[in-house]
Amino acid sequence: MIVLDYQDRRPLYEQIVEKFRHLILNGALKPGEKMPSVRQLAMDLSINPNTIQRAYMQLEQEGLIYPVKGKGNFIADSQEVRKASVNAYKRELKSLIQKGKAMGMEEEELIYIIRECYKEGMS
Repeated sequence: MIVLDYQDRRPLYEQIVEKFRHLILNGALKPGEKMPSVRQLAMDLSINPNTIQRAYMQLEQEGLIYPVKGKGNFIADSQEVRKASVNAYKRELKSLIQKGKAMGMEEEELIYIIRECYKEGMS
């Protein structure tokens, strides 16, 4: 399920957050589904449980998972996941808009490109 890249410069907990975020936002993990326990995932990945706990705390802060005392962590309901997904999409879009502006593109041109891409995605 989760494979870590030890050559990656990012901390392990960030890699874990990214992998779970991807699985949750793409629907591979469904709302209400139980997450692997901190202890079990730490053993599976051969890393410190504190690293897993830190990743789970980050996912909880993003609204992607929620804890149930004595039972573990679970995938948040679809509305929260959708909100997080929309926020992630907005961040990506803002980054692309900034790149376009840096290239000298005007607002009308950016909007035109977005509309064209949207139409292409509809067919």
